[in-house]
Amino acid sequence: MSLPKTLADDVARNLVMVAQLIDEDPEQAYAYSRIALRLASRVAAVREAAGFAAYATQKYAEALAEFRAARRMTGNVDLWPVMADCERGLGRPERAMAMAGEPEVQKLDKAGQVEMRLVAAGARRDMGQIDAAIVTLQSPELASNSVQPWTARLRYAYADALLSAGREDEAREWFAKTIEADKDGATDASDRLAELDGVEFVDAMAEDDETEDVEADGNDENDEEDEDVILVLDVEDTDEDSADDLVDDEDERDEPDAGQRPLS
Repeated sequence: MSLPKTLADDVARNLVMVAQLIDEDPEQAYAYSRIALRLASRVAAVREAAGFAAYATQKYAEALAEFRAARRMTGNVDLWPVMADCERGLGRPERAMAMAGEPEVQKLDKAGQVEMRLVAAGARRDMGQIDAAIVTLQSPELASNSVQPWTARLRYAYADALLSAGREDEAREWFAKTIEADKDGATDASDRLAELDGVEFVDAMAEDDETEDVEADGNDENDEEDEDVILVLDVEDTDEDSADDLVDDEDERDEPDAGQRPLS
């Protein structure tokens, strides 16, 4: 569907903001997607962007509706895995599993099929079928030594499933393999592996802050002690002055008044 140039520019600007913000500020990205949707709800790219923005903010029912609309407009099956994951988000893992067995999956490219496998394994875990989830993830893509865009996520999901099943040694091995493939640090595999090995990371910045706080507290205590000393000295000085005044008063009372004659 074509739009007038001015309207198309406005829609494009909002879609650009959605793409820029969806990872860092999904709520703001969602707001921009709603603007684009109001401007051009009959454009498939707008419905798809609105779907991903809703998905990023865990509005799964809304996301699913937008993805379905985009699919109706284009006939494309690329959104099938994320639609199935929306079913999981809505607490319907059995529907996600049903979608994993539909003919649409065979029409997906390799990346889409791996994504569908990840969703299906997640649905198995949602239903408490951890062993079945592990089997679901076992595939030529998992066994391959070549690193593809999906490799790190696939290995991570497999390691996490193994750990949930109590297979710690195997989980450690696969978390290590995940690190090899995760060049961008998209997963926390290194932290998970360190946790398994009993390594505890210390936040140096936090330690510095604590040290500064302790020093500040120490300085405050010293200041309070100095104030106490000054106060004591002031009190002592006051006592001495009072004593001197008292002595002077007594001396004055002992001396006869110059205007009085002594009694004979």
